Amino acid sequence: MLELEKLPTSFTDLMNSPPSGFSISDRILDAEVRIDRLDGNINARLVGVRTVKGRRRLLDTPSYEHAWVKDGDVLRPLPADAPDIFKSMLGGSDPENLAFKAAIDLLRDEKGNLPVSATEGFQTSGTEAAAPLPGTVEVPKLQATLYPYQAKGVEWMRRTLKNTSGLILADEMGLGKTLQIIALLLMDKPPESAPALVVCPTSLIANWVREIGQFGPSLSIHVHRGPSRTGVFRGLQQSNMVITTYDTMVNDIALFSAFEWSWVICDEAQAIKNPDSNRRKAIASIPRRKAIPMTGTPVENTLLDLWSLTDFAIPGLLGTRREFETDHPDSLEAAAELGRITDPVILKRRVSDVADDLPERIDIDLPLDLDEGLVDHYRAVREETLERYPVAGALVATLQLQLVCAHPWLRQTRMEDVDGEFAELDRSSGQSLMTPKMQRTIELLHEAFANGRKVIIFALFNRIGDLIREAAKGLPEAFWGAINGSTDQSDRQTIIDEFTAHNGPGCLILNPKAAGAGLNITVATIVIHYTPVWNPALEAQASARAHRRGQTLPVTVYRLFYEDTVERVMLDRSAWKQELGNEIMPLATRDREDIDRALAIQPGKP
Repeated sequence: MLELEKLPTSFTDLMNSPPSGFSISDRILDAEVRIDRLDGNINARLVGVRTVKGRRRLLDTPSYEHAWVKDGDVLRPLPADAPDIFKSMLGGSDPENLAFKAAIDLLRDEKGNLPVSATEGFQTSGTEAAAPLPGTVEVPKLQATLYPYQAKGVEWMRRTLKNTSGLILADEMGLGKTLQIIALLLMDKPPESAPALVVCPTSLIANWVREIGQFGPSLSIHVHRGPSRTGVFRGLQQSNMVITTYDTMVNDIALFSAFEWSWVICDEAQAIKNPDSNRRKAIASIPRRKAIPMTGTPVENTLLDLWSLTDFAIPGLLGTRREFETDHPDSLEAAAELGRITDPVILKRRVSDVADDLPERIDIDLPLDLDEGLVDHYRAVREETLERYPVAGALVATLQLQLVCAHPWLRQTRMEDVDGEFAELDRSSGQSLMTPKMQRTIELLHEAFANGRKVIIFALFNRIGDLIREAAKGLPEAFWGAINGSTDQSDRQTIIDEFTAHNGPGCLILNPKAAGAGLNITVATIVIHYTPVWNPALEAQASARAHRRGQTLPVTVYRLFYEDTVERVMLDRSAWKQELGNEIMPLATRDREDIDRALAIQPGKP
């Protein structure tokens, strides 16, 4: 069989010694560069273009050094300088293994060189490219079994990062973005000299620590925040991963920019969408080999959101900010054109896309840490209550501590209100509206509303609903409703009907004691337990408002709680009672051991 690659690269030389069985054409074809993706690699090919009856045919050259193509049994010439122009356009890049940005730069080359086009395979979106990948992946030392869609996501990220310096992980909430990142890091473990940096809101620090410890315990971690954080960059090079907050990152940017990190990962990356913000400017200055912004809402307000995220993940891919704003005004046409560039590096899947891979109910615990001010407040309330109520102090104190965890503005004003359901607000404590728990709730609502989802929030204390509404100003417009002990029985179903009929996102804030039974709210696919309960049956009954017959999508159930507080004890006690399954024991009963532990446990300073 004739090996075309071994034939002369010059068409003139080829004509002097034509191979047997081929005829030679003297009609010169136009040359073009074609971008494709093969076996995970991006390649550039020099091709000839032959148009017959209005139909374009692209004919490959034997190699990028050949100035002719094979068309059946005919050999046709290209311009003699086409291989040299092709090489100059590549600028020294390997045509068999192009970086994604280099390929995009070729597609946008307007210098009058050879025309450049791309195959559909190259422009396939990350979501489409991940779908046919294997549903299992080998991840060393991962202490979890990935759902098939998660395995596909990890493998897609691994393959994509071979050609890029970054990507955008935009899976919808509840699909396990954190677990996928942990699996990816286990496949390419960061060395201590160049660890992975995770930057996230304060409310997510505890969750990252917990999930790494549970799913990737072989990854050593260091949390950099608070007054005890290191003052030298060498102190950041002693573990595989460093976790910090956005504000700490800005304050300590001299440390973080002192060396090159193997990864920089931004959780809740909408925090860096504003290119004029200090957060965005600081994080863009951190040297990094790979970058992954994580957000379920990559575009919310303008296309500049996407520029900011993409430019962090793959610097320069979309040009400078000025060039971008000139070339991509906020229009559907500009968005479609932009998608052809960015879609291949974005993985965005909705729960409905992978519903067959998911269980009917996804339970996610979200541990939180009290901030420094709340730690002092929590300890002070504990001591003050025990001193004030020496006889019944233990029982009273546990409720007071539950109120602090729900929100430091809550005050029990009626002693007959033994559960604190009707606690009132006192804003004189000096504490902020935006506690870590409130911040995390707003983040969950923000993503849910941006994706058109409906949410149920369960809170034992009625005024929490007012505080959530106050904190949620600025979120996308949505339906709001509430059912608690003050809601007339005859009005409850009406509120549910309005919530159900509303065309768009919505939030119902419910007291589980008032709305834990008899209500069917299957339009909601997200449930947030804002306050833990001592009785697991009450919590299960509340979650069942959304997860029941008639629900067509998996329901994601979040439980928010503060570590090292009464809430941690409540969750542990609740789990023990569920495992016990003893129908004789009253499930709502708190025994002395619970109370003693609840009062003994002490939150530490972050």
